[in-house]
Amino acid sequence: MIGSIVKVTVDRPMGSFHPEHKDLYYPINYGFVEGIFAPDGEEQDAYVLGVKKPVKDFTGKVIAIIHRGDDIEEKWVVAPENAVFSTEEIMTQVQFQEQYFRSEIRMGNPAE
Repeated sequence: MIGSIVKVTVDRPMGSFHPEHKDLYYPINYGFVEGIFAPDGEEQDAYVLGVKKPVKDFTGKVIAIIHRGDDIEEKWVVAPENAVFSTEEIMTQVQFQEQYFRSEIRMGNPAE
């Protein structure tokens, strides 16, 4: 899946709060890839990096997959096609949510 171009429907735009966990603030856009289902039976969740404003949807490249060792879900990381992020930069941006899980970032380029 890494390297694929996908469209993310953003249901939690940058600057919003989680609908159930009111103290969970989204500093980046977050949503799902319509029509692709994750192991939890819901559509595949995705973080959107490299976009500096709230958006309703975003088409970009899957640059990484965040594997959660203590959860059934994986999260995709989607960014503009030419954007480059290190694993450290990705973790810094998704830490607001991934801090609650044992997460590992998997990227297509082993040099990252």
